[in-house]
Amino acid sequence: MDIVLIVLWALLSIVGIIGSILPVLPGPLLAYVAFILLQLTSFHPFSRTFFIVWALIIMFLTILDYIIPARGTKKFGGTKRGVRGSNIGLVVSVIVLPIFGIVIWPFWLLWLIGGPFLWAYLGEKYAGKQHNHALRSARGSFVGFVSWSLLKIVVSVIMAGYFFVNVYTIFIK
Repeated sequence: MDIVLIVLWALLSIVGIIGSILPVLPGPLLAYVAFILLQLTSFHPFSRTFFIVWALIIMFLTILDYIIPARGTKKFGGTKRGVRGSNIGLVVSVIVLPIFGIVIWPFWLLWLIGGPFLWAYLGEKYAGKQHNHALRSARGSFVGFVSWSLLKIVVSVIMAGYFFVNVYTIFIK
């Protein structure tokens, strides 16, 4: 049974890293579920404090997941409509990615990168802003999305590192 849980943990860790990029999958949350699976083995490698700290980190990341791209838009001079557009782009990306990503793979990649960017741009244009201002605001949304995705990847990789260290320790004993 331990081997099955460890294999599931490995799969969830990989999906967690992939989910750090895709807005459809909650990457760090999946990696946290993987920690729980590893704890269900007969080895019990983690303490209660470990789980509490990581739960707080995951909650913080999840909340900020929807704030950072909008903050990037605002930081680059975006208006409220640009920020709303960025948020709409994130939500639309979550809905559209699963539908079109399966059918047309390049469309999926384009939408993942361009969804929040496009909607922030459209929001600024709707607010009556010039092309250069709208483009700068949309760029802020993109920078926020990319930097946030990188942070989630780092957290997911750290969580995967805990797994490999613990599994290595378990099987070396």
